Amino acid sequence: MSTVLQATDLTRTYEVKRGVFGAPALVRALNGVSFELTPGKTLAVVGESGCGKSTLARLVTMIEEPSSGVLTIDGRPAVQTDKDLRRTVQIVFQNPYGSLNPRQRVGTILEEPLKINTPDNAETRRQKARAMMERVGLRPEHYDRYPHMFSGGQRQRIAIARALMLNPKILVLDEPVSALDLSIQAQVLNLLIDLQEEFGLAYLFISHDLSVVKHIADEVMVMYLGRPVETGSAETVFAAPKHPYTQALLSATPIADPTKKRERVRLEGELPSPLNIPNGCAFHPRCPIAVPQCAEAIPPERLVAGRQVACILAE
Repeated sequence: MSTVLQATDLTRTYEVKRGVFGAPALVRALNGVSFELTPGKTLAVVGESGCGKSTLARLVTMIEEPSSGVLTIDGRPAVQTDKDLRRTVQIVFQNPYGSLNPRQRVGTILEEPLKINTPDNAETRRQKARAMMERVGLRPEHYDRYPHMFSGGQRQRIAIARALMLNPKILVLDEPVSALDLSIQAQVLNLLIDLQEEFGLAYLFISHDLSVVKHIADEVMVMYLGRPVETGSAETVFAAPKHPYTQALLSATPIADPTKKRERVRLEGELPSPLNIPNGCAFHPRCPIAVPQCAEAIPPERLVAGRQVACILAE
């Protein structure tokens, strides 16, 4: 299967001022991230707040450019000035209450991408908008209503419809169901799965909820302070996580079966500041199995039991 997106050693740094006379500090939001996206498959990116998930989303959607590394989409270098390529990647934001213009009717919201990016006339735009509304489970009478008249789940369906109006090949889903009730989450996830099968979409699914990731992901990339620490198929990673950080995340995920017990892996301390990332393995100050060598060098990713793991103690 052809690759629709290829990322190699992506890094993104930001300068932060320290007072009037202080030298600026450097924040490494991403530090050497590599992955691929293929049509019809979902790569889930998981980790704590501050691990670089949202920065990665901004790079993939070409809102920002990487400080270094190579990002190619559809075989072409991803640059902000490539207007045609920007149509290939669309994003669905976390908050359906804030991502829609409250002053525009639903029909206008859906037609706007076509009005800006295509030569379609008004009638063609209207027909395409109504067809997409039907595809995501909205009724015809919703066309002339405002966002405040809808529930959270319906608003997220509108946001998904808007993202699909330009026939993209890649959807970046930034916590798309975290603001919804559990029953509505399942409906929206099932809709996303159906749309992926119908249109052959590649998903970059960003989430901190591992129960959601387990339901939708084909591949999982676990990140910590801007670096991937474990990458592999969802089935492999969930069945037997090898990195201590992945083990800790999974141990905190609730189990629906009350008869099953899971040993909780408790992490000591807080997530370090990206302004002052620890030497060696960034996770070693909180790692329950760390040894002195963990503080000496950044562990390279290597193949362990069918997945890539950045840990010298992964076996």
